[in-house]
Amino acid sequence: MTSKSPRHVLSSSASSDTTESPTLSNHATNENDTILIAKKLSSITLEEREERQQALDHLEILKTVGTGSYGRVLVARNRETSIYYALKIFSITHVVQSRQVEHVKNEKEILSGIKHPFIIRLHWTHHSEQFLYMLLDYIPGGELFTYMRKRGTFDLKSSLFYVSEITLAFEYLHSLQIVYRDLKPENILLDAEGHVKLVDFGFAKKILNKTFTTCGTPDYLSPELFKGTGHNKSTDWWSLGILLFEMLSGSTPFNPNQNESEIPTRVLAGRISWPRIIEESTKAFIKKLLIQNPEKRLGSGKHGSREVKDQPVFSIIKWDDVYARKLKPPIVPTLEHPGDTSCFDQYKEDWRSAAFASDRELDLFADF
Repeated sequence: MTSKSPRHVLSSSASSDTTESPTLSNHATNENDTILIAKKLSSITLEEREERQQALDHLEILKTVGTGSYGRVLVARNRETSIYYALKIFSITHVVQSRQVEHVKNEKEILSGIKHPFIIRLHWTHHSEQFLYMLLDYIPGGELFTYMRKRGTFDLKSSLFYVSEITLAFEYLHSLQIVYRDLKPENILLDAEGHVKLVDFGFAKKILNKTFTTCGTPDYLSPELFKGTGHNKSTDWWSLGILLFEMLSGSTPFNPNQNESEIPTRVLAGRISWPRIIEESTKAFIKKLLIQNPEKRLGSGKHGSREVKDQPVFSIIKWDDVYARKLKPPIVPTLEHPGDTSCFDQYKEDWRSAAFASDRELDLFADF
């Protein structure tokens, strides 16, 4: 559910080792075609598909609140319940041409099986002849990225509020052998009360040992990703260190000159210019997250996330209170109603004209 980001995203094709306004398209799927498609399904019955189509038809599409390299997020309202949702859509043809089929399928499968207070919730998925659909909770507070750019820097207390909630999200994902792989302020939304919601699970993956897929944003990539030596959940803890550094200083540690071509060299050399604003105790914590060797990095040992949670920087944090959302958010978004979109950028509504998928392309998403 991210908006346009100034930061480049790296992605290779994935390696081997988820309610209710007008109909989205005037080109309704022919009934015979629907039956033919349904016959191909291995896990979705025709009745289930018809129910999802009815739910889709009940949605009033309001406006776009985010676009990405191969998807778009729309705010929609259920006409019967007046509940607002985020409808993430993908042009099937564009997904196939961009070689993102596995990433989209991974996102669906992973979100279908998880539930956590700091992670976006998926309600259902569906597809037409043009689009893949994912119905998600609408998170109206906007991106942490936006607030960071407005403020420049956060104080330590504010930064640790967000880091603590993300730590619990990572702890949960890692307990399921899921690596997120795309932490950055653009993928952290604030809900109406100001709490974190991790979104955009296109790069998330279940990893039992290591994977060699290259994906993510250069500023947040760990050394093992640049080396291509394989990575696991330890890469998420590296990105948490990058995020804390950026919140406190206003820039990422390995891109001080805003020149992405310098990042790999600086990361592999471990070269960081530490600003005075980051005090020594916090610096020590970040350094443990930014250890070059992923096996020695904080959070990668036998105690996992407990290693992170037990650090002195969190000494006053009560983790049960964090999970219960009892900590006071440093930012409470200004919203007029649950479907308020003022915290997001404006986008052109030019998505309806997407190409229709071929039978071969539709076959790739028969279970979606």
